[in-house]
Parts: sequence; C-alpha cells; structure tokens
Amino acid sequence: MFDLNTNAIKQEKYYTYEDWLVIDDGNRYELLDGELYMMSAPATQHQAILMEISRQLANFLLDKPCNVYPAPFGVHLNKDTVFQPDIVVVCDPDKINEKGCEGAPDLVVEILSPSTASYDCIVKYKEYLRAGVKEYWIVDPTNETVFVNFLKGSEYVLQTYSDADNIPINVLPELAIDIKLAFKYLEKTN
Repeated sequence: MFDLNTNAIKQEKYYTYEDWLVIDDGNRYELLDGELYMMSAPATQHQAILMEISRQLANFLLDKPCNVYPAPFGVHLNKDTVFQPDIVVVCDPDKINEKGCEGAPDLVVEILSPSTASYDCIVKYKEYLRAGVKEYWIVDPTNETVFVNFLKGSEYVLQTYSDADNIPINVLPELAIDIKLAFKYLEKTN
C-alpha cells in the first residue's frame, strides 16, 4: 500500500508548483498540497497495459481535437497539487502548455500498482473529483477489472467492468477500449 508518510520527501518547506517545475534530479515527483512525493518506477506489466490503452486512444484521436498524453505528464490541478497520471486525455488545447496540463483533463487513467493502489483509489480519486475531471478510470491488473468513474453533477458515478471485452469511454462516446487486448500482456509477463 502507498503510505503518504513513507513516500513523502523529508522537507523543511512547503513546496509550490513553481518549485515542482524546476526539480530536475531524474526522479518522478507528485505534489499534493505543498508536499512532494517520490513515485517509484512502474513494473513491466503496468507499462504494457499503459502502452496498449494509450495506443488505442491515440489511434482513435488521430485528426480529432482531443489528445492523449501518457506518463510522465504533469497535471496541475490546483494551487500546489500536481499529479502525473498514467494516461490523460485533454480536449481543450488551451489547457496544454510545455509543462503539461493546467486544470482538469477530460479523462484520467491510473493503473494500479500494489504500492500505490490506496493512493490512486482514495487520495487521487478525491482530488480528481474536486478538480472536475470528467472521467476517471482505475485499472486493476491483478483482478483484470476497470472501475470507471464519470462525473455527474458534483459526484462520480461508478461503473465496474470485469471480464469485459470493450469498455466505452463516456467523454469519447464513439470509442470503446478493448481491455482484453491490454490485459493479454499480463500473460506474457507472468
């Protein structure tokens, strides 16, 4: 489980978004309410799933106004909170700059790792909801399940998909992700 205290950097100060922008030590950090958290390198299975979902999104979005951005990609949600989701889709080009996305993306996908599952399911869930992310996917490779949270009013509505082939994307209604194709990489890496 992800432990906010264990992954926090011992710090003497409150880190700002401006501080986060200039960190260049080869590590990947997220910023949550002024505290830095170092993120560990993802496993091979995680990256295989990330690449397949990203590939399907990128192929669909070719010549469309939305774009897909795989990690590492900074999402500046509020004053001093920056996450680096696994996959982001942004349909408003005004939100994109050379450092990432300013504000809520349309779609965020997080692929669970044993060490960060609670962080993704609890902490990030709350922050994405607060920021107004329209759709938040939590992909659980261990159970081959996808939890799709889509914004309705000020709350997320949950749809759970396990043993599914194609999962529709609410913010991209013409697209369904072939999740079996993404999960097939689990067989290759076990």
